[in-house]
Amino acid sequence: MAPPILALRDVGLADGPTMLFEGVDLALGRGERACLVGRNGTGKSTLLRLLLGEIDPDVGERITVPGLSIALVAQEPIIAGETLQAWAETGRAAPHLARAALESMGLDPASPTANLSGGETRRAALARAFAEEPDVLLLDEPTNHLDILAIEALETRLGRQRAALLLVSHDRTFLEAVSQVCFWLERGRLRRLDESFVKFDSWAEGILAAEDEIRRRLAKAVEREERWLSFGVTARRARNEGRRRRLHALRAEKALRMASGTGGPRLAATGSPRSGALVIEARNITKSFAERRLVSDFSTRILRGEKIAILGPNGAGKTTLIGLLLGRIEPDSGEVRLGASIQLAFASQSRAELSPDRNLMDTLAPAGGDQIMVRGRPRHVAGYAADFMFRSEQLRQPVASLSGGERGRLLLALALAKPSNLLVLDEPTNDLDLETLTLLEDLLADYEGTVILASHDRDFVERLATSTIALKGTGEVVETPGGWADFGSQNPDFFSKRRVSTTPRRRETAERVKPRSAKLSYREQRRLAELEAEIPSLTNRIALLENRLADPGLFARDPSAFERLGRDLAESRIALAAAEDAWLELEALRESLALGAGEGAP
Repeated sequence: MAPPILALRDVGLADGPTMLFEGVDLALGRGERACLVGRNGTGKSTLLRLLLGEIDPDVGERITVPGLSIALVAQEPIIAGETLQAWAETGRAAPHLARAALESMGLDPASPTANLSGGETRRAALARAFAEEPDVLLLDEPTNHLDILAIEALETRLGRQRAALLLVSHDRTFLEAVSQVCFWLERGRLRRLDESFVKFDSWAEGILAAEDEIRRRLAKAVEREERWLSFGVTARRARNEGRRRRLHALRAEKALRMASGTGGPRLAATGSPRSGALVIEARNITKSFAERRLVSDFSTRILRGEKIAILGPNGAGKTTLIGLLLGRIEPDSGEVRLGASIQLAFASQSRAELSPDRNLMDTLAPAGGDQIMVRGRPRHVAGYAADFMFRSEQLRQPVASLSGGERGRLLLALALAKPSNLLVLDEPTNDLDLETLTLLEDLLADYEGTVILASHDRDFVERLATSTIALKGTGEVVETPGGWADFGSQNPDFFSKRRVSTTPRRRETAERVKPRSAKLSYREQRRLAELEAEIPSLTNRIALLENRLADPGLFARDPSAFERLGRDLAESRIALAAAEDAWLELEALRESLALGAGEGAP
């Protein structure tokens, strides 16, 4: 092992009366690439701040070599300043390095810092850290809000870095590709494995098995759920071999149907408590916004019980495709038919369904009392919350105080409680730790309905999807039976030819080369005007629906109205996302045409 350049020695830190961790020894050598894993709430982000020197330990010491430079990319970075260039220069980076780093991450240095998307915020924070050329790079959930291509590019870049690296992430594929060393923070203790994350599961399971044996010898019974809560990732996967075999069988069945072109049964009779056998059928659908085609001549059949993953770069049209498949967006050509008796539940990436001022109890049981209806059956709120790893004392805690992973679990609890046979999840894995991802994987695998899942987590898709649909934003859409590995092996060059950019700030270069009028066509101008009226209308409708659903007595008075309003809210959010995408495309085109006309003027 290389001599350490940054270390913690016998460090302890308390969170109020409770010790967060104690006796922590951690050392990073020059150029070493390490990952830090552990459940949400164990103190991983706090440990990074201790290494940075931002906070001091209660006991123990932090040791560094003289002149050591450290950069931290926080889990929720805050980008401030007039422009991205100005913000990047507030660190230790020289102006030319800041500019180069921002451009390498696909960002315009002159862009304002206001109104950045989640992906742009993440890339800006990474760019500033890279521009500083630190000796130690600390990354807290760096893949959040990045698409698959950006994650793979980040893997390559980190592999070339000379800085020592310590990263916190839930992305198993990313961890396996980058790490050389693993630190495991569990129940206040830190353990080290001098191997990549590929070896982590078997190593951690061995430690837990040894601890179980010690408890057995001491005649201390360990309940199954306590064991699961201690970590349980590989143990649960070992118990689910039957589920894995069923997934492979479903993938083989999907491949056979797609190869034969039969697509399975037609619409089933109505009146069943389940959906019809055929949930969604899309035939030769095409959708464009302005002159940009997102979906071209795409067909699919989704059957009851299938788990469909939708992949693609940010801005490629994943939300638009979901809206098309759900019948919420009208295709330019082609046909979409929905099966019988569909009940939709939707969990959005923005988590707008959660009110920060309400506590967990009121969020889960808006009708009041200590009962919640879970898919039509009463459950005690505390018991249902425990299914999602919330302690009873957290029920009175406001949503605003929850961590990102806890908010993600709460949103899933809300979505999975609703009576539904079609579940749509938009980036559900953001901020979730490895243990929660396994919980979510189990819940979705056991979900009796159909799942449509937009995700950038390759391992999650690989373990869950019966079929993978990929878009790249140029109209081409492909569907492959199986998960991420099957998609990659059958479509190795699918993402290799990409459009210039998906962001309005950098799209004008590509648009200017097209010989056309210097202004929008009549049809485009009319559509832009429609969207400028439609977006505020949808925004107001969403606010109205949220206010009506916030009525704590609504569910008790009229459960059917509560469910109807919930479906309307999900549909309105999908429609708003699609409308905003279309407006961005048209506005970017209008600006680029105006810019092109200006440059051609004498």
